Amino acid sequence: MLLSIVTPSFQSSPWLKLCIASVADQGVEVEHIVQDAGSNDGTLDWLPFDQRVRAFVEKDSGMYDAVNRGLKKSSGEICAYLNCDEQYLPGALRAVKKFFQENPSVEMVFGDCVIVNSSGEFLCHRKSLVPLRLHSLVSHNLSILSCATFFRRSLFEKRGLFFNPQLRDLGDADWLVRCISQKVPMASLKTFTSAFTNTGENMSAKPNAQRERKNFVAAAPRWARAMRPLVIAHHRLRKLAAGGYSGKPFQYQIYIRTQLEKRTVFDVKNPSGRWNSD
Repeated sequence: MLLSIVTPSFQSSPWLKLCIASVADQGVEVEHIVQDAGSNDGTLDWLPFDQRVRAFVEKDSGMYDAVNRGLKKSSGEICAYLNCDEQYLPGALRAVKKFFQENPSVEMVFGDCVIVNSSGEFLCHRKSLVPLRLHSLVSHNLSILSCATFFRRSLFEKRGLFFNPQLRDLGDADWLVRCISQKVPMASLKTFTSAFTNTGENMSAKPNAQRERKNFVAAAPRWARAMRPLVIAHHRLRKLAAGGYSGKPFQYQIYIRTQLEKRTVFDVKNPSGRWNSD
């Protein structure tokens, strides 16, 4: 069972190196496709020669257009997209592959994620919940992260569930709602698979993302928007019951910019799931 990982890339050379390394050492058969939009930050000095990836350099209309392009080039039965500032934790893809093999009816699965700062140090964790449509429509925060989302090829080949290339930042929320609307069978893996780096330059924190988020919520039915406080409270109760706000001490291993040759181990003595307003 081949896995295909798509990484949209633009002007992110230092982070992309870490991302690629985290996919390459997974110990499973994996196809890593990097869609670069024509970076001029030094990425193209090394990316086309990196034998660990299939690199494509072509203009696109944004991140989600790049992901769609990569998915169309992919050949794996299981797919995912991983941004440059994200990584997979050791054994992540092996666990994902095993889950899909043992659960043939599931088309999407969500792992848990650690949120780290630009030095790789722990900020918080995000434990996934199988998303609900109403919460995904009206909340400013999804119950999953895209870097810990994995799906079967059937999602886009048979269901036509590609990302909306007209969206620059909120394409994952739009895509997730469409997946829920089509009743895609989903599950939670209940294990840490991924790391998201809060670089301070993440697109989700920029003005366009805030505008798209506001427009996305405004497009929901009026009755749904009126129920927003109850929907968010329900989500938080679900998360609390699932242990999403706490956990036992643990370790994670990621690549950091000052140590590219091997993963660095971080100990988390007091885990917390509190991040922003979630």
